[in-house]
Amino acid sequence: MDDRFAALSYEAAFAQLEAVLQQLESGELPLEETLSLYEQGLALAAHCTRLLDGAELRVRQWQSDQPVTPIEGWQEG
Repeated sequence: MDDRFAALSYEAAFAQLEAVLQQLESGELPLEETLSLYEQGLALAAHCTRLLDGAELRVRQWQSDQPVTPIEGWQEG
């Protein structure tokens, strides 16, 4: 587990992930910088996933006595 991003909120981590993706998509970086950014992106994505999983668990606990709508199938409206 990579602890570099442990203190980041989901929103902050996701914003950093978007910035990393924009840099990677430019295709104008040296190989070493590309690899470093790719690793950073993987760590940020894993951190975001952990935060989302934790949020889903909290919602499921709140709804423990009620039917639960899976997040994957949920649509607003």
